[in-house]
Amino acid sequence: MDRIDRTEMHYWRNIFTRIGIIFVTVALIVWFLPREEGQHFRYGIDRPWTYGSVIAKFDFPVYKTEEVIQHEKDSVVKTLQPYYNYAPDVEKQMVEKFLADFQNGMPGLPSSFKNLVYNQLHRLYQAGIMNTPEYNAMMKDTTAMVRVVTGKEAQAMRVSSFYSTLSAYEQLFQDARLESQRQALQKCNLNEYLEPNLIYDKNRTEIERTDRLSTIPIASGMVLAGQKIIDRGEIVDDYTFRVLDSFEREMKRRSATESELATTTIGQIIFVTIMMLLFTLYLALFRRDYFDKPRSIMMLYALITLFPILVSLMVQHNFFSIYILPFAMAPMFIRVFMDSRTAFISHAIMILICGAAVKYQYEFIIVQLVAGLTAIYSLRDLSRRAQVFKTAILVTLASGAVFFALQLMQDNVVIGIDTDMYIYFVINGVLLLLAYPLMYLIERTFNFTSNVTLFELSNTNKGLLRDLSEIAPGTFQHSITVGNLAAEIANRIEANSILVRTGALYHDIGKMANPVFFTENQVGVNPHDNMPYTESARIVISHVTEGLKMAEKAGLPAIIKNFILTHHGRGMTKYFYIKQQNEHPNEQIDREPFTYPGPNPFTREQAILMMADAVEAASRSLNEYTEESIAALVGRIIDAQVSEGYFRECPITFRDIAQAKLVLIERLKSIYHTRIQYPELKR
Repeated sequence: MDRIDRTEMHYWRNIFTRIGIIFVTVALIVWFLPREEGQHFRYGIDRPWTYGSVIAKFDFPVYKTEEVIQHEKDSVVKTLQPYYNYAPDVEKQMVEKFLADFQNGMPGLPSSFKNLVYNQLHRLYQAGIMNTPEYNAMMKDTTAMVRVVTGKEAQAMRVSSFYSTLSAYEQLFQDARLESQRQALQKCNLNEYLEPNLIYDKNRTEIERTDRLSTIPIASGMVLAGQKIIDRGEIVDDYTFRVLDSFEREMKRRSATESELATTTIGQIIFVTIMMLLFTLYLALFRRDYFDKPRSIMMLYALITLFPILVSLMVQHNFFSIYILPFAMAPMFIRVFMDSRTAFISHAIMILICGAAVKYQYEFIIVQLVAGLTAIYSLRDLSRRAQVFKTAILVTLASGAVFFALQLMQDNVVIGIDTDMYIYFVINGVLLLLAYPLMYLIERTFNFTSNVTLFELSNTNKGLLRDLSEIAPGTFQHSITVGNLAAEIANRIEANSILVRTGALYHDIGKMANPVFFTENQVGVNPHDNMPYTESARIVISHVTEGLKMAEKAGLPAIIKNFILTHHGRGMTKYFYIKQQNEHPNEQIDREPFTYPGPNPFTREQAILMMADAVEAASRSLNEYTEESIAALVGRIIDAQVSEGYFRECPITFRDIAQAKLVLIERLKSIYHTRIQYPELKR
């Protein structure tokens, strides 16, 4: 009853876990998706319209281009007459100051000159005096006009009718009588009595400027609902270009309303939910083993979520082009750590979701699907850095080729091809090279092991394998032979040969703790001869636990540590158990001290290693190496493993086991083939 309850709880926990993953993924993606509604087209002036007929769904204005609006603004600003306030108090202050300074007459000049200067100052102030820099700037156009505000009236006047403070000073000496006494008058510093009485009114001028700019219409016509804008095959002229641009702008403006935002968001939620349900259904039907592994689920859903978020951010902030994003990196990772079919399904789902955030969905989806397929096909087995470089080149070429084909189909011309796109494809290929260093990050984050890592671990010149070759050379040779046998079997039954070979190299590293207690490392002396059988069994069995400790200390992946644990499974050290039983025939011998901790193999590769290890070790005890004796040995050992249930928990078939027997027999015959004896030369 308890077992049924646990099974049911496990079932419902899986259901809620899947629902939770879908909910979180959908929420993250939809949160970042842009909310712009409307159709988005790719078009250009003097190019044919490659889409279907476009009919206006509502009335909208035909907006002017930014260049036209700016030109009209410049014209308005150019004809704008700035406002200047006439300040009569300036003349009064300056004249009073002049009269006060020269109340006793002007030094060295007749008394009449005081009145002459007074009259000239009055005339100049009546004409109007402006600040010299402002005056000079406006006098570049001799027809320039300003509005002089006197009281409540504003009168338009030419700037040329006024004086600057500098020209007013020169105007003083236009009187012949004053000119004759110029030197004496200059000593009086008459320029101190010339101040601008036309003051620039910035506030009123800006108001006038704003009012006039606001009258410029941003549209130059209307398109009515139901009116045809353009049809397939028609050439996009200047006016049609403006209409299409206005149509998209109006769609964007309308999508900013709350009701439109709500509608768009609901549509995005439904769309993304459907995509994620399809992907989850694929895993449930065809890759249930992935769904039962948290690390696999985390990586798959993280990759599917990451790229739509990046696309949404780039689209919203108009940051570069989305074509530089290395979308093919996702199927590359999934292909390396999982399988090709899952890689393609994941890539297709990811691209379809990204398509909801980008313009020109048709060409984007086609190009990225081709790029993903190319990456999957070219990266069947990652074992060298050069393979990533080759994949990056092939993805770049494939993307460029399919985009070129789409352009030819749509434009039917080679002239005017969008060269920027090919630059984006090259950048995409360069960024795709980052897959190699990022693979290490993926391995560490999600606890995967790539073939590149397995190749690095297989290096016998460093680390634990080098120590094994020096401390326990017999075990080292045994591990190499087992690895070769296991890899041959894996190739025959289409298992992971690189993985099983690497696992075989490490499966007996625990023997380094007590190498002389294992026959392959002994030279004449067997320390087990003078030991209790239970103690001998304990030492032999301890090579599993010691090996696990060494593997953990060295940071070996879990997938390799599993080979150490399972290569004997829950088997027994039968030699010592039988010896113990024979010496105590009337006692019930406890089997546990003679039993390995296990567990039994739970993958095909672990089962292969168990078979190869047992057969290789037993083959050393044969008295003669004939085809019959080797075949009998292989059959006896593997049949015993099957009958004792060591392979019940792994997905290996009887056909696989039969193939493994054939490989082991063939390889052992080659290894132990008797050499011919060379004759001696008779003298």
